[in-house]
Amino acid sequence: MSPTNKNKLTAAGKKLTKQQLIITISMTFLCVVITYFFWGIITAKSALLGGLVALIPQFVFGLKVFKYAGATKAQQVVDAFYQGEKIKLFITAILVALTLKLFIIVPVAFFTVFCLVVITSLLTPVFIKF
Repeated sequence: MSPTNKNKLTAAGKKLTKQQLIITISMTFLCVVITYFFWGIITAKSALLGGLVALIPQFVFGLKVFKYAGATKAQQVVDAFYQGEKIKLFITAILVALTLKLFIIVPVAFFTVFCLVVITSLLTPVFIKF
């Protein structure tokens, strides 16, 4: 196990990331269930794809960012955030493009759930105490 995995300073960030993922996964499945009952299976699949396109890059970002912590690692922390954000944006763009190319979707459902999941992940730290 590498020393970065044992760093206690990164524990709070990893805990927050895990909580964000749980809440955003819950939000995705809640939206999918509601969409299924009101608009049917095709719209629900579109909603699920929108949630996944938001969740996957967020998960990758969480893995990338919380590797380093502490005053001696300040530059590595900043670099990890920048790299993580670049990777997140790239993966998001690729997933949106692939979804639009490969699947028949209902765009309103796809983008609504995508936006809800992104907003939920942004607001989670406001409501969670860690």
